[in-house]
Amino acid sequence: MSKIVQLKAAPRARAGKGASRAVRREGLVPGVVYGDKKEPQLISLVYRDLDPHVQTGRFLATLIDLEVDGKTVRAIPRDVQFEPVRDFIVHVDFLRLGKDARFIVDVPVHFSGQEGAPGVKAGGAFNFVSHAVPLYCTADVIPDQIEVDCSAMQIGQSVHLSQIQLPEG
Repeated sequence: MSKIVQLKAAPRARAGKGASRAVRREGLVPGVVYGDKKEPQLISLVYRDLDPHVQTGRFLATLIDLEVDGKTVRAIPRDVQFEPVRDFIVHVDFLRLGKDARFIVDVPVHFSGQEGAPGVKAGGAFNFVSHAVPLYCTADVIPDQIEVDCSAMQIGQSVHLSQIQLPEG
């Protein structure tokens, strides 16, 4: 199960391009929290607090406890938008999670044992078609990653999702 990340956010009063640009000039990232049959809430997060979590590579499968105005909201990131040239975060969306909420989350797949596989020793190469698998689960059972052992694979073999042992839930 993935750990829960704590982030502080401040509410934003205005929406739109101009308001978002003003927030970014202050070193903040504009965002929105929506879902759980409640009104969307505009927020801003400190860039330096958010960026290390985004750079982990599994941010979209990480549970977040957002503290907004003294209230804690359990959420999961749904989208992160980047500036195309300088690659910094320009906006983030969070899905508010209700009690026992089920949702689809992309969980990273970790492949191990490629170097010692007989297929590689015979001159083959691995072709990873997917580096993440969408799972339908509750927030308390999101795995950090799915492990796939490739140490016994021959040339021409493939691994399908039905062959992978998934965690409960």
